[in-house]
Amino acid sequence: MATTLVVLTVIFALLSVTFFIVAIWALKNKRLLRTAANTVFALLLLSLSALFATLTISTQGYRAFTHEEVAAFVSTQRIDAQRFQARVRFPDGRDTTFVLAGDEFYIDAHILKWKPLANLLGLHTDYELDRISGRYLDLAEEQSSPRTLFALSRAKPLDIFHLRRRSPLLAPLVDAEYGSGTFIATDDQAEFEVRVSTSGLLIRKTAAAPR
Repeated sequence: MATTLVVLTVIFALLSVTFFIVAIWALKNKRLLRTAANTVFALLLLSLSALFATLTISTQGYRAFTHEEVAAFVSTQRIDAQRFQARVRFPDGRDTTFVLAGDEFYIDAHILKWKPLANLLGLHTDYELDRISGRYLDLAEEQSSPRTLFALSRAKPLDIFHLRRRSPLLAPLVDAEYGSGTFIATDDQAEFEVRVSTSGLLIRKTAAAPR
């Protein structure tokens, strides 16, 4: 996906430069109509290049999927009655550990579905795990006990999920953007797969996950 967008960005940028050069040549030869036409084409192509560049930057960190796949492995180990360690391992090799409070762990993600027009550009359904937190079984404890919440997403100059909400220009390309979350109770020591599907996130307990 990123390669396709980068190629399109470069192609439209080069075409824009070409039309600007032709416009300058026409201006020197006092062909005002041709100058105006080439300038308009150059600006249009430059706008398209900027759009694809924005999409390239803002989708960094997101992963494309067309079926159910593993988004992360989570290993949990109890520290005490309502505090546990959660080690999160991503398919790309990233590995991080958190200390969470509660009886369960909760994880959520940003999901972005593209329209057929965007599919032609190599954009399909994308997701990025966003946060992980501890969760209490008892509502009163959830309201009064210590809360633990951590980011799973990486910082980026632009985030396509938030950019879509601020920019109506992306509306023709985006079918839907939404959050999906799920949670599961933890044992003294357990392994889980966090999976993402076309319907959202789900967690499966496994006998053992890759370490």
